[in-house]
Amino acid sequence: MILNVVVDGNTFPVEVPDHLVHEAGEFFDQMDADMDKGYLVGREWVDNPTLEHRVQVVADRMLTAMETENESMRVMMAAYILNRVPGIKGVRVATDGDIMESELLMSPDQF
Repeated sequence: MILNVVVDGNTFPVEVPDHLVHEAGEFFDQMDADMDKGYLVGREWVDNPTLEHRVQVVADRMLTAMETENESMRVMMAAYILNRVPGIKGVRVATDGDIMESELLMSPDQF
């Protein structure tokens, strides 16, 4: 599976093995359990993060993984997004520090 990550107008396809998307459920559940406690989304504390908030947080982690060349973290964050948002084609990641501006891209024409 491929998740397209759009950063500053450039698209970076992240290839994720299908089995990882379907078999890393325990890891993804732990990520959700951590976020269930509330999370700092950008500059705002969110007590009950929605799925969109969670994807924004994970997309920000993926951006950090890309910047630090942490391939395994980049793939795992992409796998989480593909697992939790079936049908997603990509994510546009905010780079201005306000991760609430990151957006889910559900169709290829949004790139």
